[in-house]
Amino acid sequence: MSLVVDVRKRLGGFSLDVAFELERPHEVVALLGASGCGKSLTLKCIAGIMRPDEGRIVLDDRVLFDSEAGIDLPAQQRRVGYLFQSYALFPNMTVEQNVMAAIREGSRQERRERARRELEALHVGELAARRPRELSGGQQQRCAMARIFASDPELLLLDEPFSALDGYLRWQLELELADTLRRFPGGVVYVSHNRDEVYRMCDSVCVVSDGRSGPKMGMRELFEAPRSLAAALISGCKNVSPVSALPDGSLRCEAWGVTLSCEVPSGLDVTHVGIRAHYLHMGEGENRIPCVVDRVIDSSFSTIVMLRTPAGGLLRYECEKDAWEGLEAGERCVVHVAKRDVLPLGEGGTR
Repeated sequence: MSLVVDVRKRLGGFSLDVAFELERPHEVVALLGASGCGKSLTLKCIAGIMRPDEGRIVLDDRVLFDSEAGIDLPAQQRRVGYLFQSYALFPNMTVEQNVMAAIREGSRQERRERARRELEALHVGELAARRPRELSGGQQQRCAMARIFASDPELLLLDEPFSALDGYLRWQLELELADTLRRFPGGVVYVSHNRDEVYRMCDSVCVVSDGRSGPKMGMRELFEAPRSLAAALISGCKNVSPVSALPDGSLRCEAWGVTLSCEVPSGLDVTHVGIRAHYLHMGEGENRIPCVVDRVIDSSFSTIVMLRTPAGGLLRYECEKDAWEGLEAGERCVVHVAKRDVLPLGEGGTR
């Protein structure tokens, strides 16, 4: 199974320019980015709901869209299953009728039996006679997935599948969906703004920022060695500063008023550095940063300390509750960060 997406689309003042590939069966690739960055628009282009201005979309050996060749397959011919954020069940139909609507072949009885099998597989067979308004959010999601699988898709598009759910139910459905995706023979494009959810559910990730996609990377790479400012921010890095390079190879951090050393990959044009909150350590060491405690925030399982740097910018330091040294606002301290833990970053999230 393979998918190649390389499309551009202009919509009002917004420009979409995304390119990524799925290269093996069962691969789940995430499009990760903030709300409004173009993730859902990308799914609509793949599904055939929105026509790109230019580019190409190929699923296995089938060309779904090619602007130069004039190819634009209708959505119903693409064999792409799309789970909308709202689940998009027909409100005037029963659950069974919703699933039957996705089955193109067979007699009415055969389609009903197939619909029942898909519902039973997702443990919602007893809901067949109900209407969508009578279902919980979790039940609606399972029924929508049953309808998708009844259409025999080669590719799944999941648009923020847990955005309408909360708490314990969300976690339970995440476990169920993970099991379902492992059984699905095709590929999956998974849209989310939740980095932790993406880490658990996906194999690889493309960061999307302001309509442009970054290179596909493994999940560990995103969290351990992001190479763009957008990737670092979406992966949860709380401390970033613009930098200027010094002749000795070190970097002057403008927001913090300190000079840091780090390991810069060949070819990377460094514009910023990032330091994760848990990479900072109290006391003297390499890459020392003198600070003043600005405030101490008691979180549920950790202590968060905002530190004022020489240039006035804030650093977020985080540690377990029993590891905090008990300094109060206004007290001076020194933190340090290992050279290997300073993240060199390029601008934006673009290719």
